[in-house]
Amino acid sequence: MDDRLPPRRAEEHLNTADRAAFVRANTRLRPVPLVPEISLHVADEAVPLWQKTEEELGALGLEAPFWAFAWAGGQALARYVLDNPALVAGKRVLDFASGSGLVAIAAAKSGARAVEACEIDDFALAAIALNAEANHTNVPAIHADLIGRDEGWDVVLAADICYEREMAARALDWLASLALRGAEVRIGDPGRAYLPKERPGRIAKYDVPVTRELEDAEIKNTGVWRLLPAASAMG
Repeated sequence: MDDRLPPRRAEEHLNTADRAAFVRANTRLRPVPLVPEISLHVADEAVPLWQKTEEELGALGLEAPFWAFAWAGGQALARYVLDNPALVAGKRVLDFASGSGLVAIAAAKSGARAVEACEIDDFALAAIALNAEANHTNVPAIHADLIGRDEGWDVVLAADICYEREMAARALDWLASLALRGAEVRIGDPGRAYLPKERPGRIAKYDVPVTRELEDAEIKNTGVWRLLPAASAMG
């Protein structure tokens, strides 16, 4: 064996069933506060799950378990989709950086012809599958970074993508290009650091219940924006 080769990440040894078992063992199925029509496998507390993830699975390159919580932007965007089903009804929908699959499930429940949930975290893919099953919806999960690709989606939904500068810039430029060719793009965000200060197109706002372990308040004022083609200048 070549000692220069990097060790395999712990999660690479796990199969789909192992990941699903880990999700089940560390979460409970509960209604989402702002979207009680949908239940998710969520963690009771953030810090213990973070620690357990590192201890049991190894920390090398492992994504934080964002899939185990209903984040403010996702709750707002899911609420908006359920309240405005005409946005997705009969259409092909992508939920980008899906996390728990909450927004994708809302789109499926609202009559979308096809819904895909995109994620780069294998454990998120397991959570999405479990959550979709629990809500009696069909939500295929794609393991890929789709930024820069266009597969003809009619509607693209994205929540909580503006917490890191590079990610926000790449994602917003890509989403603006999809809007330019005619896709309907909606973004859910509670005003994270890299959501541009000029925010044209806000179409809804919600007071979203969250946990202080994850946010700086128990209620986050959260918006939903329609990203227009001209909004490529948002970054």
